[in-house]
Amino acid sequence: MMADGSSVEKGQPGLAEAALFGLCPRCGAKGLFAGAARFAPSCKACGLDYGKYNVGDGPAAFLTMIIGAITVALALWVEFTFDPPVWVHALLWIPFVAITTLAGLRLSKAALLAAEYQRKARQATGEDLRKPPSAGPGQSGD
Repeated sequence: MMADGSSVEKGQPGLAEAALFGLCPRCGAKGLFAGAARFAPSCKACGLDYGKYNVGDGPAAFLTMIIGAITVALALWVEFTFDPPVWVHALLWIPFVAITTLAGLRLSKAALLAAEYQRKARQATGEDLRKPPSAGPGQSGD
């Protein structure tokens, strides 16, 4: 059992390890990604279907705001400190944004998929709405 209350079985990578190295959250094999930021259909080692996990666009929207704010702050600092020509800004910030976005997307998507796997998250269905709420800890079912 991990400190945050989730369990990691033997052979499974931790959340940070799976995210940093693109490892399968079930068996730890490399190959979570089939492209730059696109998941493989399934794990080649254990067969875990990555398609059933809904990572969505949350990481992309979050990264856009964070990387945009960092880039603007750095570009303003460079402009007011060194007063370079416009081509220097293009040379600096276009690769910076591309690299940090791609690296951030891989990291955040892998972390979110690993977290969903470890916490057994799944899509809610109509059946979930029909179930009566279960009593939580310290509550009676009355």
